[in-house]
Amino acid sequence: MKACVVLPTYNEAATIREVVERVLANPDTVEALIVDDNSPDGTGAIADELAAASARVSVMHRPRKGGLGPAYLAGFAWGLEHGYDAMVEMDSDLSHDPADIARLVDAVRAADVAIGSRYMPGGGTRNWSRLREALSRGAGIYSRMLLRFRLTDPTSGFRCYRREVLETLSLAEVRSEGYGFQIELAWRAWTAGFRLVDVPIVFTERRAGASKMHRGIVVEAAFAVLRWALSLRRAPRSPHPRSVAAQRP
Repeated sequence: MKACVVLPTYNEAATIREVVERVLANPDTVEALIVDDNSPDGTGAIADELAAASARVSVMHRPRKGGLGPAYLAGFAWGLEHGYDAMVEMDSDLSHDPADIARLVDAVRAADVAIGSRYMPGGGTRNWSRLREALSRGAGIYSRMLLRFRLTDPTSGFRCYRREVLETLSLAEVRSEGYGFQIELAWRAWTAGFRLVDVPIVFTERRAGASKMHRGIVVEAAFAVLRWALSLRRAPRSPHPRSVAAQRP
């Protein structure tokens, strides 16, 4: 299964070389796409150097900082156009372990979406404050209660989608970013009849740079989840015809 790891960047010059090096330590069927939002710290130039050094690395330059969700959507569109079987979301600050990519890709051989979970047996967080972990867990509980799906970590940004899911969902309708973007795509996939599974991962707080999370993103996600809940959309009784669940006897 040929997989593209989409790496959104904005001021990640301190980590992007190591991230890409570790992504490329995976089997040759795993490649990387760096989506840089015109980082003023020179991340884009470093990305170009990495692409020049390896045919498994590509770069997309966007003219300005446009948000995490739009960066992923642009990367997904590029990956689908270039024939990848699966698309992986991963942070570019080493908070996600690139060694876990293979497990996520392997999980979508029997499911449609694999979500790296910090809050299931085998998962966890490192170097987080109690407040930040409480907020993260609370966001997951809030989402599960209102949307009624069973994911243990719906806000996780480390996940893998089969191309059939991304081709089927109405991605042009997605407007949310950050927490909201992750929840929305999982919710859209679930309500379309695709199979979602959790895969345990350990999240490590970034060691360089500043987090892109802020209060506005959290508020946006909270209101968006309420709006989706009020739509009363639920998973259908039968899997989507393009789901792996529909292909198995």
